[in-house]
This record gives sequence, structure tokens and C-alpha cells, in this order.
Amino acid sequence: MSKELNLLILKSKKGNQRAQIKLYDQFCEAMFFISCRYLKNEEEAKDAMQDAFLKAFLNLESYTIERSFGSWLKKIVINTCIDILKKKKIETVSLDHYPLEVLDDNDWNFYVKIDEKEIVDAIDRLKIKYQLVVKLYLLEGYDHSEISDILKIPIKTSRTQLRRGKLELRNLLKI
Repeated sequence: MSKELNLLILKSKKGNQRAQIKLYDQFCEAMFFISCRYLKNEEEAKDAMQDAFLKAFLNLESYTIERSFGSWLKKIVINTCIDILKKKKIETVSLDHYPLEVLDDNDWNFYVKIDEKEIVDAIDRLKIKYQLVVKLYLLEGYDHSEISDILKIPIKTSRTQLRRGKLELRNLLKI
């Protein structure tokens, strides 16, 4: 972490509003982009991002330098977006009683003719329970243990929803 960023964080922890504004300015674009991955309405995504920053500033004491500030903030943004989705009554269903499907992590290869935008658009058309797991896994880089913590579902459910999301994605992309 740069000394400048570390200093901004220390000043922000002490309630320095100028430092908080600088932190916000430094991270707001990236965090807005992350919010937009989960919430399709730009205004809703902006609100979620702002709420996440507020939560972050109110809980800065819990931040430690062992973790990058950006990843700490990103997790708050994602959790805020997921909370909004849950308030809309979008449920993730526990699949404990379903057979576990083994995921082959090397099976995410797509034809070269499919561009990133087509893939992201197809992900957005998945059922929300699959969409969340696929985005957290593919776009954010979380593993199943982290996804389990974020969505409050069993690891087995995360794996199953990822596998089913991948199959649905293949059908949407016709590959």
C-alpha cells in the first residue's frame, strides 16, 4: 500500500472529511462499476455504492493494513448490493438435498468468436441465484468458501449453483 493511501486511511479513521473525500474520489469509479455488475439500474447502483462508502467510513476501525483497502471496500460494496437484491425478495435456495455436481474449473473456455460483452450480457440473463455465484466466482475471483460466506449458503450450494449457471450460460451462448 502506498504511503499516501495509508495516510489517507489514518486521517479518515480520525474523522478527517477531506481525507475521506480523497479516498472516495480514488475508489468511487471502480466501486460504481462493481455495483453496476449486480444492480442494473444506474441510480440504484450509485445509491448502493454510496451506502457502501458510508458503511466503510463508519467501520474504518475494523480495517487493517494486512488486507488491501480496495478489496476490503469491494467486499462491502458487493455485500451492500446483495443486501439490496435480497430486500427485493430474490432468494438463494439451499441445495443441500440435491446431489453435488463436480465442477471442472478448466471447463470455462469459450469460443474465440464470443466477446466479453456477449458473455457478460448472457450472465445477466441467468437466474439471479446462478448470476450471483457466477459473477462472484468469475468476475470477482472469489472462491467457494468466500462465496459461501458472502451469500450465506453452504459451499456445496455455491458449487452446484456455479455448475448450473455455467450450463445455463452455455445454452444461452449456444456453445
